[in-house]
Amino acid sequence: MISKTNQISNGVKPLIVANWKCNPATMAEAKELFDKIVEGVAALEKGEPLHDGTGREVVICPPFVYLATLGASAFAKSFGGLRIGSQDCFWQEKGAYTGEVSPKMLKDLGCQYVILGHSERRRNFGETDEMINKKIKAALSARLTPILCLSSAERGATAKEEMAIQLRGAMVGIEKSDIQNIVFTYEPVWAISTTEACVVATPENTAEGKIFIREVISELFGKDTAESARIIYGGSVDSKNISGFIKDAKMDGALVGAASLKPEEFVNAVKNATA
Repeated sequence: MISKTNQISNGVKPLIVANWKCNPATMAEAKELFDKIVEGVAALEKGEPLHDGTGREVVICPPFVYLATLGASAFAKSFGGLRIGSQDCFWQEKGAYTGEVSPKMLKDLGCQYVILGHSERRRNFGETDEMINKKIKAALSARLTPILCLSSAERGATAKEEMAIQLRGAMVGIEKSDIQNIVFTYEPVWAISTTEACVVATPENTAEGKIFIREVISELFGKDTAESARIIYGGSVDSKNISGFIKDAKMDGALVGAASLKPEEFVNAVKNATA
């Protein structure tokens, strides 16, 4: 049984990331959702920046089309602990790549994080480990923090083998010093609510995934680097289960999907991350 503790695995404050995916449908809805989340989180922290030791760091990742407006929001500028991130990026700075968005463009819009290698992009858009590796390098060059997702639809040894392949492929040519600038996400597809025959993950399941990811990082970059790596959990996180993942499984934060589209629910998840 995993012992309970208020300390997460590497001593940093929890990172709570909202992945809105392809939602909401209009700018007005996006702005309303964003403002309610910011107001709620600000109330939790009594106006103090989230990243100065008060408890949490919160990142909102809306669709591309909303980044400019939300990134320039008066809320985002005055409330320094809330960050803006992107759900993806391309691996080139510019060029003849119809439909793509570069890391430099994202940085110019105020983004500080970018989700890469999400299971939905691997499954629906055919993203390969090589493509994700190039995106990570491009994001790091633009001084964006990649949130790298490592996932498997299977469980047990098959899942570990798949995640190890993803992680090794993503880290090709990455410097040891870059690991501190990457967030690793354990994303068990079998635990996501939209997956057929979904199985709810336990803190024990989650801890096993985290430990395995750290073992692979250790093989690639050494034990000290692995121990300092930031590893968060993404698999149908909500206000009710987030505490178990962070306190019991000692995850360094969470990637929140559907629950991040409900402002009160997401704010409660942020609250419970360190409650």
